[in-house]
Amino acid sequence: MSTPRPEYAFPGLRPGDRWCVVAVRWLQAYHAGVAAPVVLASTHERALEVIPLDALRAHAVDVPADPRSLG
Repeated sequence: MSTPRPEYAFPGLRPGDRWCVVAVRWLQAYHAGVAAPVVLASTHERALEVIPLDALRAHAVDVPADPRSLG
């Protein structure tokens, strides 16, 4: 996702960008030790059907004034 794909008009992701991640893929990343930060207020409650709340809380962040600091 971070790789620009000009043929699809996709500039690539940059620090501070926010995007939706499929719960199963986030859980895979969590188990691999590379889970992305989570904005709990933006996370659908159905994610809890797949991901334990403790795992989400462990990666929870507030959205700072400068979201680029999340990268």
